[in-house]
Amino acid sequence: MRADTGAAGAYFRSMQAALKGLRIYLADAKSPLYAHGLVGQVLIPYVDRLEATFTAWEHRVGFMERFRISRADSGFPVFQNVLTLENDRATAKERLAAMPEVEALKVEMADFILRHKQFPTALQEQIAERLYLEDIGKDAVFAPFILPETIRVSVNPKNRRPYYVVHWGVFDGSQTLPMVYMATIEDSSEAIAKSLIGADGKLNPEIEIPLPVGGLLNPEFARGFDASAEKNGAYSLSPVTIAQNLDSDFEHLHPKQLRRFVLGPFYSAGVTDNSDKISSILSKVRKDENAWLLTWTMQEVFSVTERPAKRGLWSSTPARDEYHINTDDLEATRQGVSDYQKHALVPHEAYQALYASGEAESIFSGFTVHVVSGNQVISEV
Repeated sequence: MRADTGAAGAYFRSMQAALKGLRIYLADAKSPLYAHGLVGQVLIPYVDRLEATFTAWEHRVGFMERFRISRADSGFPVFQNVLTLENDRATAKERLAAMPEVEALKVEMADFILRHKQFPTALQEQIAERLYLEDIGKDAVFAPFILPETIRVSVNPKNRRPYYVVHWGVFDGSQTLPMVYMATIEDSSEAIAKSLIGADGKLNPEIEIPLPVGGLLNPEFARGFDASAEKNGAYSLSPVTIAQNLDSDFEHLHPKQLRRFVLGPFYSAGVTDNSDKISSILSKVRKDENAWLLTWTMQEVFSVTERPAKRGLWSSTPARDEYHINTDDLEATRQGVSDYQKHALVPHEAYQALYASGEAESIFSGFTVHVVSGNQVISEV
């Protein structure tokens, strides 16, 4: 997309509207999502990151010639945009220090217009670049890999192991999809048990844990877990494969549940080509901010049993988990999950257009539909 075609503006308006609608849905304690515990709480900061990232990209379009999105597939910006933003973050402070403040540039723009009776395109581009650098300098964008964070610590009363709820983010380069991972992990290492668990088998109340904690709570494994999560973050890996890989990377960490939230594809009228049927219907919607459809998938895999460790004279085998795959559901088997849910978020005007076309049933087959109407989301339409 070129910055001067208007397509970029339409795309950013529709994407920002979609992310706003998604946040409304996630923040609603009455939504079906809250049957999944902490999922809503975990996801909202990642949506915030995406909003900040798209705001930065929109400013970048103001001073760069082109901005590419994955028109035919995910509908999200191609991975090169993510990498460029990440590279620019490294030099943002130095570049900002060498530039005038936005207010000074605006004064210069006004003076230029009065003196030359022309629009100062170069100054406008400088303002856009300044705003872009300020945005990415806040360290709140969606990076290729967002480090794990521990948000809950408890104890399994059956085996007296501490367990952690951890989440992290990945922007997949091959499929251009933002994803959020969330895992419940038991820790069987003796040192952490002595540190965290009291004589009654519960968390020691004298140990203060200032949640959230950056990284895995156990410092012995924190750096290794970061590396394993990044190595196993690709969309091409099924959730069961990721859980098994995390399990095999650590003798004393036992993933009991892994969830993956895959955002996309995104459909935007006049911009994306990932569905001719959807695009042609959305093109009849008058406003860009209402001419979109956002889908996402929630995948889950959980452990059904743990094979105990075996200690022998010549060799030993660490404890390993066995994960449930729902073989009664062909799609669950294909995805490598115990369970999955497909969701679609759509503005009321776009939903009406889709419904009037007679195509709504086929388009939304297998999806739970959420309709954005003003500042509320009506679910399970």
